[in-house]
Amino acid sequence: MLRIENLHAKVGNVEVLRGVNLELAAGEVHAIMGPNGSGKSTLAHVLAGREPYEVTGRVLYEDRDLLAMTPEERATAGVFLAFQHPVEIPGVGNLYLLRTAFNSIRRARGLEELGPVEFLGLAEEKMKLVEMDRSFMNRSVNEGFSGGEQKRNEIFQMAILEPKLAILDETDSGLDIDALRVVANGVNSLRSPERTMLVITHHQRLLEYIIPDRVHVMAGGRIVRSGGKELAVELEAHGYAGLDQLTTPLRSEPVGVPQ
Repeated sequence: MLRIENLHAKVGNVEVLRGVNLELAAGEVHAIMGPNGSGKSTLAHVLAGREPYEVTGRVLYEDRDLLAMTPEERATAGVFLAFQHPVEIPGVGNLYLLRTAFNSIRRARGLEELGPVEFLGLAEEKMKLVEMDRSFMNRSVNEGFSGGEQKRNEIFQMAILEPKLAILDETDSGLDIDALRVVANGVNSLRSPERTMLVITHHQRLLEYIIPDRVHVMAGGRIVRSGGKELAVELEAHGYAGLDQLTTPLRSEPVGVPQ
């Protein structure tokens, strides 16, 4: 599904990603952990096509050159990014934005658009996954939402758009235990053999709910360790001390595929 080879990214003269190698197969869930400033969110933004990064390297998504695609092309091809800090859009209805995005993707794929009544039925069904109240449909996007409501809304958007590659950037940030459970249950309900997920998090607690196939540790702009869920438990116990001193990956081949 996704193959990242020697990915570098700079902002001005600052190199943030310094040779990321990673491979995710269809249907897998991979988690990336690491300290602040290690490049986790930058990786998410680069995959989604956010500017102003100067990017080199190779990223193949379903055998297509992802880096050559515009953000709009990536979205219609099934790439989705759940933001660490969702943006408020005053005056734009939550349901209106979602229907517009949903039908834009359908048009790009040569499919018939859904009318308001049909889309409303779809939205009501998907809202159950994240236990959202129907009133959220008529509110402006993220305006006045609590942190938990914003993150539920991100997963609601994901449920509507049904991406093939979902990148979740610190979806657990700012969530209490109850909200974390709801969001994680929503994510788990969307797992499928056709959908790949890349989950970025600081904490092992999210991975108690969303069980990953692989866990990777990022430090200094590179992936420096990979393993199973036990790696997340180890990091929770011992922290990230010493990771910034690792300046080269532990192995030269793309990380993420069990050897």
